[in-house]
Amino acid sequence: MPSAPVCTRVTENLNVTTTVDASAETVFRVLADPANHAAIDGTGWVREPLDGERLAGTGQIFRMAMYFDKGPDKHYKVANRVTVFEPDRAIGWEPGQEGEGGALEFGGWTWRYDLESIGDRQTRVTLTYDWSAVPAEWRQHIEFPPFAVSHLDHSLANLAKLAEVRP
Repeated sequence: MPSAPVCTRVTENLNVTTTVDASAETVFRVLADPANHAAIDGTGWVREPLDGERLAGTGQIFRMAMYFDKGPDKHYKVANRVTVFEPDRAIGWEPGQEGEGGALEFGGWTWRYDLESIGDRQTRVTLTYDWSAVPAEWRQHIEFPPFAVSHLDHSLANLAKLAEVRP
């Protein structure tokens, strides 16, 4: 059974940590497959992957279908760029969108999972949402963080459920 998440709030970061009853290799495998992201997501915004590929390294772009009921379009797509890829240790990405002519534009916020093995069958997982690089003009239109910290708690609980049933 995973331990209760612990949240630490730093100026422009949210960090939530829990212990998962699965190896770091298993947890990383779950996170590196975008097909799992909707089941992990604690906000309910993430839908399905649009590319069908597992994450394999930094710089990789993976697209996801999204839904936000308070947004002007409700259904939208994000293009995430993998910024951290250290097998069994850390994985992270920065969400963006395709702009004019297909150019990718990133907003300055990132998601990162840090994994620390605790023996063969447990992993301490820290999920960090960082919005410190969001430009001032974006902050006039979007409140950061755009969700309660409980959404991160839910994400880690969902990740634990997925990882703990994997061999």
